[in-house]
Amino acid sequence: MAIDKLRRFVGDIATLVDSGVNEAGLLEQGAHALRELIRVDDWLPDAYVQPSVERYQQFLLYADARERFSVVSFVWGPGQRTPIHDHTVWGLIGVLRGAEFAAPYARNGDGTLRQTGAEVRLEAGHVEAVSPGIGDIHRVRNAYDDRTSISIHVYGANIGAVRRSTYSPDGPPKPFISGYSNHTLPNLWDLGKEQHH
Repeated sequence: MAIDKLRRFVGDIATLVDSGVNEAGLLEQGAHALRELIRVDDWLPDAYVQPSVERYQQFLLYADARERFSVVSFVWGPGQRTPIHDHTVWGLIGVLRGAEFAAPYARNGDGTLRQTGAEVRLEAGHVEAVSPGIGDIHRVRNAYDDRTSISIHVYGANIGAVRRSTYSPDGPPKPFISGYSNHTLPNLWDLGKEQHH
């Protein structure tokens, strides 16, 4: 298990956040780092790939000590989907295993919702960005009805603690805080156990 890839990714994002680069630069450079992380599917521990029959899982992999960013694995059981929702912070989504469909939405001036583009199929290795500045409302679903898909997300906050909203086409936004599906984190820091060649 090459957990050092996740540690390196966390370091790259921390360096980016520390650099003070603007959001566009952060999303561009962060997307490059995330593409590298998901290029080979050999590092995510088994505890963070387990689907649930009830709902998609959001496993926290890392949260910055000052909550400036977090990294999560989303595990989609067959046919599972999110409601239409927002993030309120920048985010990058990279597909590690399987495939997902993402449909973009926006609010009209009167608060009603409209889909702003076709549903896009994201294959393994694909990275997508969201933020209030470029489009922050979407619905995501597993592209498969017969197998699990997994994506790795990095957000500009401790996303499991952020007050966000879900949307229905005709009702007002409903506030929610997602929380996380796990109670323990992968240990990125036990360097003594890693094999160095």
